[in-house]
This record gives sequence, C-alpha cells and structure tokens, in this order.
Amino acid sequence: MTDLLERRRSVLADKLTEPGPSAAETAQLLRCAVRVPDHGKLAPWRFVLLRGGARAEFGRAMESIASAGEELSENRRRIERERFCRAPLVVCVISRAAPHPKIPVWEQTLSAGAVCFNLLVGAGALGYSAQWLTEWCAYDADALRVLGIREHERVAGFVYIGTAAEPPTERPRPDLAEIVADWSPALAEAGAA
Repeated sequence: MTDLLERRRSVLADKLTEPGPSAAETAQLLRCAVRVPDHGKLAPWRFVLLRGGARAEFGRAMESIASAGEELSENRRRIERERFCRAPLVVCVISRAAPHPKIPVWEQTLSAGAVCFNLLVGAGALGYSAQWLTEWCAYDADALRVLGIREHERVAGFVYIGTAAEPPTERPRPDLAEIVADWSPALAEAGAA
C-alpha cells in the first residue's frame, strides 16, 4: 500500500482516455471513497456522476453559461463543450458541510476533501489514473444550479478518472526537512512571534 501512495501522481484530465471504470468498479470506488474520517457520522458529502452522454450534455450547458453575456472564440466554445469529456468518468464530489452544534464546518469540509483523495488513490489501486480539479464551474452560480447544488453545498472537486494516455511525469515534492518539526516550547514561542 505504501508503494501505491509513494508513486501516486495525478494525470492531466486531457491525458485520460477509455477505458474508464465499469459500473461495478465505479460502485467500488465510491464505497472506498466514503471510508474517510467523518466526525459525527454526518456523511457531509454526496456525488454526482458525469459519464456516457451526460458528460457532453453537461458540457453543452457549461458552454452556454460561459458564453452568456460575452462572445467566445470557437476554440473556447469547444473547450467548454468538451471539458467534461476529457475522461470517461467525472465524479463531482459535493461538500454538504453545514453548521452543526458539535461538528465544526471545517471538519466536515476536510472530510469531503478526504473523499476526493480516496477517489484518486482508489482509481490508482484499480489501475486507472485520475485528476482532482475544480475550475470555474465549481464556483459559478449558474453552473452550480445546472449541477443541482443546493444552497449550503459546494463543489469539493471534479475527479476525472480514466486510463492514462501517457505516463505521468514526476514533479518536485517538498523536502521533509523544510516542512517537519518536532514540537518544543521554542516552536510555540516562534509561532507566537
């Protein structure tokens, strides 16, 4: 398992292709995705799947929204139309974090982020590749309405899943010596300064 995590790398959505996960594999991915810390057992997330023809239909809706009130080049129209067709499966993870008397919204939001990451790792475990994105569609009120987002919800991410058309390249990772510290009273004093 640590080998999988040590070599985990996102593949750009436009470098993902068929085949994508089968219906059974998608169900397995989603079952694994929800096995995250969830204080209070609130399940502060839900999923909207974009697959098959729904990807193109949703893309046409995003093209229409993007072009409302402004003239788009044909290239930009094509990009918006095809945005969700870049991978065979796009899982929209929706955070349902809401005020709760005991569970902070921040913890609920982190749980939704953990769901996104579990999808990335799960896709890799099944032999697929994935990328977690948000892009403008995650923040646009009209796009959110078309996606069926409710008032208290937010898009935690669009997780694109498919087969890598080419191997991912490695990128620099942080030097642990620069980001890890053992606690001491001096550390607390430095933080207060």
